[in-house]
Amino acid sequence: MLKTIFGKENLKTTCIEFIGSFLVAIGIYNFAVNAGFPMTGFSGIAIILNRIIHIPIGVATILLNIPVAIVCYKLLGKRFFLRSMWCMLLSSVMIDYVGPLLPTYNGSRLLAALCTGLISGYGYALIYMQNSSTGGADFITMAVKALYPHLPLGKIILVFDLLVIVIGSIVFKDVDGFIYGAIVSYLFAVVVDKVMYGVNAGKLALIVTSDGKKISHVIEETCQRGCTLLKAEGGYRQDKKDVVMCACNNKQMYEVQMAVKEADPESFVIVLESNEVHGEGFQMLKFGEQSKR
Repeated sequence: MLKTIFGKENLKTTCIEFIGSFLVAIGIYNFAVNAGFPMTGFSGIAIILNRIIHIPIGVATILLNIPVAIVCYKLLGKRFFLRSMWCMLLSSVMIDYVGPLLPTYNGSRLLAALCTGLISGYGYALIYMQNSSTGGADFITMAVKALYPHLPLGKIILVFDLLVIVIGSIVFKDVDGFIYGAIVSYLFAVVVDKVMYGVNAGKLALIVTSDGKKISHVIEETCQRGCTLLKAEGGYRQDKKDVVMCACNNKQMYEVQMAVKEADPESFVIVLESNEVHGEGFQMLKFGEQSKR
């Protein structure tokens, strides 16, 4: 089982988790800690404990994770659990030993909040995209995601994190801290959703033409994307038309538009935003036990 999860075929996944953990460490240790505002999730609770009883943030994170990990093990699955424990240890080591080697930011709290939300949000998103997590609050949010897959992950995280921020603000009696913490939480949620679901985001083209087969062939030659042909009828003259439907990424859509207009100048092209596209040529994000289905 361990060879399957951490074998050579998963080397890319492990490297991405290293990068994600490094970004998480920078966001938390090099920006959030010195700024003195409540952090989010179990990291936020660990920072609170660090300021009260001076326990290392990484150690506190591990201690908080143990009971939650036991409860969530069955729901999220063995593979997700093992990779999450690996990322939990990795990010904790990064926070306690790599973060201190880098300069810490001591300037504006607002800039610190912005950098924390953006950098750590991107780091966490990279980890989540590998069907993993850093444990703790992630176990809880991923469990909720597994039970309610229609909910955006960023919003689930935002609700949990705001609860931690409120508690931290009460403990430190810091209204400004609450505001900055809310900024971090919001940016974190937005970045996570944008990075994760942006992988599957794209464009959808609806091309009205008199020669659907020709346009379909042009699109396939231009960007190797498949098309779906729909039969249509003009509303004014009732003449027969083809509607070519094609989903692709933003860069390819520009190429498609140029190629279609060159092949059929009389064609009518409608381009729509697609929040998520699943199927051949597009990545499918999986969480916990969903990876087995």
